[in-house]
This record gives sequence, C-alpha cells and structure tokens, in this order.
Amino acid sequence: MIFKKRTFYGDEPERQTADHPAELERRVAHLLAVTPGLDAADVTVTGKGNTILLAGFVATAAEVARAEEAARHVEGVAEVINRIETVVAR
Repeated sequence: MIFKKRTFYGDEPERQTADHPAELERRVAHLLAVTPGLDAADVTVTGKGNTILLAGFVATAAEVARAEEAARHVEGVAEVINRIETVVAR
C-alpha cells in the first residue's frame, strides 16, 4: 500500500485552526445551544474575524441578553453585534 500526501488540486488542504472564523462561530453556536434558559434554535451565528453577529428570534428579552452575554464569554470573541429579536405572541 502506498500513502500519498493529501492534496486538493495539488495544494495542501486548508486546515481549520483555533483562530479560524468558522471555528469561532462553531464554539459560540455550541455555547448558545447549551446555555440554560436559552432556546437558541432560531438564532444564527456569523463571524468575521473576531466579531460575532447574532441574529434571529427568541421568546424573551432576557434570552436576548443571555445570548449576548454567553457569546462575549467565548475565548477569541472581541465584539458581539446582537440583532436578535423577541417573538411577539399573537
């Protein structure tokens, strides 16, 4: 058996490091998913550099604040832009 060096069209494959924006998004989204008292099923997390944008809908204003606070505690996050809205029950 011959083992070849991994390449993608002749180039080394891109590896996601701890400072990669997608990894930061993943860590923030994971923390939102496991934060007690927060239903983040309708929240999206988008990162650019070390800035995180939160958008979507939650049930209460307390959940909006809880989501922002959780995102700020993730290592590597420098700024959080919170555009989460509360759902108005009809």
